[in-house]
Amino acid sequence: MIDPKPLASTAGYGEAADALVEQYESVSFADVHHDVLHLFPSQPSAILDIGAGSGRDAAALTGQGHAVVAAEPTAELRALGQHIHADRDIEWLDDSLPEMSVLRSRGQRFSLILLTAVWMHLDGQQRSSAMEGIAGLLASKGRVVLSLRHGPVPAGRRMFNVSAHETSELARGHGLSVVHLSEREDPHGRQGVRWSYLGLEWETAAG
Repeated sequence: MIDPKPLASTAGYGEAADALVEQYESVSFADVHHDVLHLFPSQPSAILDIGAGSGRDAAALTGQGHAVVAAEPTAELRALGQHIHADRDIEWLDDSLPEMSVLRSRGQRFSLILLTAVWMHLDGQQRSSAMEGIAGLLASKGRVVLSLRHGPVPAGRRMFNVSAHETSELARGHGLSVVHLSEREDPHGRQGVRWSYLGLEWETAAG
């Protein structure tokens, strides 16, 4: 039976914000991203963290000297992240995929766009629109680091079965080449959950 009121992409996150922040902060930035750390800028750069959650990654990247914009549409997560990482110079925004209307209106470009556990919340049409928008936010030779969750969907959440292959093909259709693809078990140790990590690079040279 089709649900007449499909869940929003952020469903379940506001209600569980306290528990989720504790979960997110229990694993370090380096542990979560160790497969793709070589793709991150080595020099201070403009970085966009879409779906920033608790701000764990934004805080770590700011600590490395990067200028980080943390886009988080769930007000409860955003407030907790701002509180926990108040000592970090993070720019927090209420903005979300697929539109990213606030950032797109600013015309800012980023050397790295980070999408950690975000992409599988979007349906097919949203993913197509979002990939176009992301490409438009990248600086020349900019990169996207994206992780996809595979496995059981937690109660009250909206997730889709999105493959790394489909995501790679969609990226290529928007001028992004695949420079990294790997899989790993869940860093939180959840049974039946695994992750794909993709590194995408904007191919267009600076004009």
